[in-house]
Amino acid sequence: MTVDRQIMTDDSRLVAECKNGNTAAFESLVNRYQRLILNIAFRMTGNHEEACDISQETFLAAWRKLSDFRGEARFSTWLTAIVINQSRNRLQQLRKAVQQDAYSLNDDTRVDFGLMPFDPPCGNPSALDLLEEAELRRILHECMDKLPVEFREVLVLRDMQDFSYQDVGQALGIKDGTVKSRLFRARDGIKDCIKGAAGIAQN
Repeated sequence: MTVDRQIMTDDSRLVAECKNGNTAAFESLVNRYQRLILNIAFRMTGNHEEACDISQETFLAAWRKLSDFRGEARFSTWLTAIVINQSRNRLQQLRKAVQQDAYSLNDDTRVDFGLMPFDPPCGNPSALDLLEEAELRRILHECMDKLPVEFREVLVLRDMQDFSYQDVGQALGIKDGTVKSRLFRARDGIKDCIKGAAGIAQN
């Protein structure tokens, strides 16, 4: 049995135990997937605090909706669909707050993102290297933030989380062809945005 198949089998067993009221089994699932869910939420929002809240809401929603899980897709894919929906809802709420309070989501996100601690590899990079890395991260985040949500979703799941096209399609409820089309346009948008940002920086 492959590792992937073993994980799916183990997930199915844990889900079955959860449905019988075993909270320890659900805790095992949370421990297994909390890093994945937090990462997706952060990539979608660019804000660590928001991502933590979304992750918590995701697992609460998963617990409430566990009876809806039929095993037709991987549990991780089903869970991903929930975190994507939670992220969409939170982004909509944040945009409404921007409109109502004249508050700049982009400015706040850039500050939060820039303040995130950078954990460099061994080799003691110079302060300049760290600044350049932080600037690249800031530019990438801003470019991600400019993408339509439906393009950002496929880019996060496929390129950043290494989901298969099939798993991306199942998580988002779209066909493989749509996944590929959105991914192409998302990559193209990111490429153009980064080129534009680099051109501005050089002037």
